[in-house]
Amino acid sequence: MKAMAEYQRTDRRRFEEEIRPAGQPAVLRGLVADWPAVQATQRSDEELFAYMRGFYNDQPIRAIVGEPEIEGRFFYNADVTELNFRPAASPLGPFLDRLLRDREHPRPYAMAVQSTPVPELLPGMELENRVDLLDADVVPRLWMGNATRVATHYDLKENIGCVVAGRRRFTLFPPGQIGNLYPGPFELTPAGTPVSMVDLAAPDLENYPRFAVALEAAQVAELEPGDAIYIPFQWWHAVDSLAPVNLFINYWWNPAPDFGNPYDALLHGLLTIRNLPDEQRSAWRAMFDHYVFGANGDPTDHLPPHARGFLGASPQDLWRVRATLKQRLGEL
Repeated sequence: MKAMAEYQRTDRRRFEEEIRPAGQPAVLRGLVADWPAVQATQRSDEELFAYMRGFYNDQPIRAIVGEPEIEGRFFYNADVTELNFRPAASPLGPFLDRLLRDREHPRPYAMAVQSTPVPELLPGMELENRVDLLDADVVPRLWMGNATRVATHYDLKENIGCVVAGRRRFTLFPPGQIGNLYPGPFELTPAGTPVSMVDLAAPDLENYPRFAVALEAAQVAELEPGDAIYIPFQWWHAVDSLAPVNLFINYWWNPAPDFGNPYDALLHGLLTIRNLPDEQRSAWRAMFDHYVFGANGDPTDHLPPHARGFLGASPQDLWRVRATLKQRLGEL
């Protein structure tokens, strides 16, 4: 593993012109050090929680809880038949109080609030604690809990995450390492998308030998309060929350046009292509390479614009594809 690239004094122009175009993860040191929430954290956990309570609107929080035996690792049970944690609901106050009480506990229950929109839970806090690297309509999401480990997974969006309290270690793998990460089931997942079955803290290279190759390509960084991280689209990442009290706020966004979810296309490919005879799968691979990935250049170069139809790039052409696809899928 190698250390992640780090940047100081990051503004929007530098992010858009230098950091994002590099296509690599990056640590943005001190990006949110001046947030009121981070300033409260520097004084004490109690100060941070008092600051948060000032915005709370009495909406119950949705949390996940794992027994002490999982040692903070949110994952599967031994035979991968169910997850090793359960959902829970609580007012914010008792959850915060439990985090404070358990700070010195040697084996606490693993507790986490995940992906909760800040404006829904703590309306107004997002206005006082905001990054200026993104448009204002990108909704911040709150992640909070004690010392836990989240399995290596990927997101279907780009991500900027900001450490408010505690410390977090991020271990990232490029998308091309999927074959060395041994993804788990599609249907039952701890994080929404398939996760790596390899325990990063104790990799079993006998059962997962190619993971050694993934480790060679991994990038790692540890973040303190006030630091942020940029995670490019679909980079796999494991997240270790290292302190008894952790608060993290992230921003997901996708600048691509929204004509459907490619994840759905992947599932459709599993249904329609994966089990075809080898020669047919090979033919379809060539077809996708040509039309979707442009392996031979622009597949419409030889056609006049009026004859490109589904292959056209205008919004009208793409909506026509979508309407036809919707009709065809409705016939399944």
